[in-house]
Order: sequence, then C-alpha cells, then structure tokens
Amino acid sequence: MSIMVPSKTPALITPGRQALDSALYQLDQAAEHLGLDDGLRTVLATPRRSLTVSVPVRREDGRLNVVQGFRVQHNVSRGPAKGGIRFHPGTDIHEVTALAMWMTWKCALVGIPYGGAKGGVAVDPTGLTTRELERLTRRYVNEILPLIGPEKDIPAPDVGTDEQTMAWIMDTYSVSAGYSVPGVVTGKPTTLGGSLGRSGATSRGVQIATLAALGRAPEGATVAVQGFGKVGALAAQYLADAGCKVVAVSDITGAVYASAGLDIAGLRTWAAETGGVSGYRHADALPLDDLLELDVDVLVPAALEGAITEANAPRVRARLIVEGANGPTTPEADEILFANGATVVPDILANAGGVIVSYLEWVQNMQAYSWSSGEVEVKLRDLMESAFSEVKSMAAARGLTLRQAAHVIGVGRVAEAHQMRGLYP
Repeated sequence: MSIMVPSKTPALITPGRQALDSALYQLDQAAEHLGLDDGLRTVLATPRRSLTVSVPVRREDGRLNVVQGFRVQHNVSRGPAKGGIRFHPGTDIHEVTALAMWMTWKCALVGIPYGGAKGGVAVDPTGLTTRELERLTRRYVNEILPLIGPEKDIPAPDVGTDEQTMAWIMDTYSVSAGYSVPGVVTGKPTTLGGSLGRSGATSRGVQIATLAALGRAPEGATVAVQGFGKVGALAAQYLADAGCKVVAVSDITGAVYASAGLDIAGLRTWAAETGGVSGYRHADALPLDDLLELDVDVLVPAALEGAITEANAPRVRARLIVEGANGPTTPEADEILFANGATVVPDILANAGGVIVSYLEWVQNMQAYSWSSGEVEVKLRDLMESAFSEVKSMAAARGLTLRQAAHVIGVGRVAEAHQMRGLYP
C-alpha cells in the first residue's frame, strides 16, 4: 500500500500541503521497511484530533480582525501530546498536521514518552503590538483549552512565539483551572518554572548532531546557516565555539558572507540592534539563494520547510546537511542529495534538542523540582548522542539513509506502542 506520493508540481500547492505530502511519503517509506499492514499505516497517517478555530483580535485602533488558529494531536499512543505553537502568516492545517506527525516520530526516536502535536495561528506577529499579541494568544488558548493540559497536550514555543507567549498561555490556563499549572507549557521563563538550558536547547542539539556526523575534528570545518533566528543564530554560535568556521548566514533581511569566518557574537548583536543580518559591515552581502549552494563542509537549513527542493538540490555542494528546521528538504531533493554523495542528518534527529529539554522541564514541573543547567546539558547530550548512534547503526546495518533509519526507529516504536495497547472498544 502507498499512503501518498509527494506532488510533482509543488508550485501548484501550498507549502503546508507540500510539507504534509513529504511527511506522509516518509511514513510510507518507513512502513514499507517495517512491513506494517494497511490498517496500521492508515492509523499512523491519520491525526488523532484536529481543531480549527476562529480567533478574533481587537486592534489598538478599535478594528476587529479574525484569524484562523489550529491545534493538531497526531498520536498519543506513547504519552501526552507535545508540540510547539507558531505564529506565522503561512500557517495552515496541512503544515500543522505535518509538524505534529514529525513530532510523533521525533519523540519516539529520542526515547521520551510523548506523542506529537502542533499548533499555530495564521498571523504575522511582527505586525501586532505587545497588547494585541497578548489578546491574540489568550483568545487562541481559550479556544483550544479543552485539548491542552499537563497530562494531555503540552505546547511550547516555535516560529513567532517565545517565553512571553508561553507565560500568557500558562496564566490563561491557570486562571481557568483556578490554580497555578506550570506544567501546561514548556519553554517558559525560569521565574515561572522554565528549565535552565531550554532557550538554546534546539540549537545545542544541532551542534551535537553536527559534530557527531562530521567525522573529523571541528576546527576549520566551514559552515553556512540558513535562518539566523531562534535556532540558527545560536546553532551558529555553538558551532563557532566548537571550532567550526561559520562563513555565511541568512535571514529574511538578506545573507552575509566572510571567507575567513564571521564574528557570530558580533553579528548577533548587529541583528538584534538592526532587525536582521543585512548590512553587517564586517561581511560581504550574498544573494539569499546562493547561501544554500556555497562550497562548505556543513549546511544547516534552520528556517522553514521546503528550502532544499528538486530545483536547487543539484547545486548544493555541502557534503553534510544538518536540518535545524522541520522539513527543509523535500523527498525529491533527498534523492538528489543522496545520489550526489551528501549526508543528511534529518530534522527528527538533528533538531530534537528542543523537545528533549522541554520534556526535562515538564518532569521538573510535575515533580516541583529543578536541575542545574549543567545537569540539563548532560541529559540532553546523552539522549542526542544515543539517538544518533542508534540511527547511524541502523542505517549501516540495513543500507538506509539516516532519514530512513530515523523514521524506521521512530515509526516502529509508535507502531509497537499502538499494537501493545490494542484498539478500544
């Protein structure tokens, strides 16, 4: 049985639909390797719950706007649902469903007892004031309130959201419950029960995965990072700290390049002060599309889905691609990269650091306990390195790519949990 084959005409579909097609194709490949029957494949391909809500927002000038919000719980066979909430104008139900599915496999792959979920609101947060953002967040949470909870579904930050967003969500939920419930979200400020080490956890995971896959000492290894935001900026910093030479980065304002290596700390300060990397005086401007095609050792796509496609994959020269973003490489591009000898560390492994430390934060909240930043980093490193070793071993033993091996492990664990629990009634 074939669940779904990715569309060959991506220009005719939305990025969200393309992401979902990719996720279903990856599931189909894993199911073939695992020998899953048609019924189980359909269960794993179908979200457990999907909710679409209307979110009215009163603007400062008195206007009333209505935007769409979503929350998808893909699978809860291995534990409560877990997944971020993003505020982005391109968000739709297809994108959120794909991201929830990837989160299911990601949690299973790294061995934490969660299922996958995702949420989003189709809005540009940069066009809203702080008070408008708070009203939007609280109303959205009120609409999805029946689905979330510390033992049901635990949101976290994602694109366009941050610690402050999580604080508003926690407060809204707690007011409804009548008492403080810190475990309802992760990625909170530490003053509200957030974990030390959570803010940079995804980036730290990218660094760990990169160094594990590099196969050589990091000193002098050249790196290009697409997306100098929440994940990409710190990933660039951590890789530079490890001895890599980060020569190019990009964000929505443009791209910059320095053959001798960028001063990442200085560039982060520049971006914070000016709103982006464009115009950084200690580097040369670079066309955005050229960054993905630079002759570097490592490419880190850390922006949005669908960055590396059938169109540009033949020109990607990096030998190692480490996916900081979710779904940055389409299946067609995967085949081209493999044929050209490139190694791709897949998103469900490379960017799993965020959900790992989210899990650690949730455990601390549920136990009313806290760990030091050093303890959190040791636990993160152990889980990331163990998962990478397992994926690499399976890939070698079965002749699979790292992505195929990661999905076989993740999908296999979820399938096993479903079969062990049985079907009710």
